[in-house]
Amino acid sequence: MRVISLLRRHRSTLLITGVALLLVAWIASGVVGREPPVIEARPDPVAPMVAVRESEAEPIQRLITLQGEVLPDQQVTVRAETDGRLVETPVPLGESVDADTVLARIGMDDREARLRRAEAAVGGREADFRAADELAGEGFQAQLQVESARAELEAARADLESVRLDIERTRVKASIAGVLNHRAAEVGDYVSVGTAVAEIVENDPLKAIVQVPQHSIHRIERGQTARVEFGNELVREGTIRHVSARADTQTRTFRIEIEVPNPERGLPSGISVQVRIPVEEVMAHRISPALATLDPDGRLGIKILENEDRVAFHPIDPVRADEEGLWVDGLPETVRIITVGQGFVREGEKVRIRPEDAGSNP
Repeated sequence: MRVISLLRRHRSTLLITGVALLLVAWIASGVVGREPPVIEARPDPVAPMVAVRESEAEPIQRLITLQGEVLPDQQVTVRAETDGRLVETPVPLGESVDADTVLARIGMDDREARLRRAEAAVGGREADFRAADELAGEGFQAQLQVESARAELEAARADLESVRLDIERTRVKASIAGVLNHRAAEVGDYVSVGTAVAEIVENDPLKAIVQVPQHSIHRIERGQTARVEFGNELVREGTIRHVSARADTQTRTFRIEIEVPNPERGLPSGISVQVRIPVEEVMAHRISPALATLDPDGRLGIKILENEDRVAFHPIDPVRADEEGLWVDGLPETVRIITVGQGFVREGEKVRIRPEDAGSNP
């Protein structure tokens, strides 16, 4: 009876324990005999795809490109050398003239009368001198009187020469060959000594003036050839004839002059030009300017492929730009250039390659 009493007292505990054992047996029955689940390895990420072009370096001339202007070889203002009123301007504007061509005439006024008077004075002084000289030879006159007569004769001759020179100066002449570019005085204007009458411009040869930065002046020397571009695809070759020995204190640039032949005077002066000076030949690659980028250090370069198709950044040195693209130095002689997808890959990353013309999406 005591045992029965104890069983009744602990009946709830035994019931809970039994239920727990049944649960354990049920769980075990679902696990035992089954293989553990297989966890598949995640595949490596797919390498990005880029388009690549193999490039061979070509010999290219490095150019220094500068902006400047062309000036006439000579530009002279012709001025009056005597006083008077202009009575004629026989040469039309724009006409080519030679040195000593008469550009204008000044009225004679009283110059012809002064000339006759001077000629007469010379004649009288010559007669006086001859008479004095003959008398001196016969002993009737002192040598001092002869010398006085000689001096008066020379003075008269000098006056005559002065009048003749003044008459000659009434013809205002071109001092150089060139083109009559401007007329500063017209018929009827009164001019005095020093008054501007005309301007002569000599455009053969022309001289192109440019300023060379101080970091490039060591590449420039007299006798070098330069290409001068006048616009409208008009290009003339010239020769450097002067290199300044001193830099401009404000700009730190050096003035150089390039002589450009212009025998027919068909090229104008006073206009802007672009000057290209070849300085050396280098091995360069042609790339699209869009491929150039900066690395974190601020270096200009492009992305290329090296061994194992891994991306590398390579610095470049621009040589020149033209209608074909940008020519750059600093790359290996043969190089694989990433042309599409360079913005989506990092240095050192391995990539997949497709031909450059197989599409535009990496």
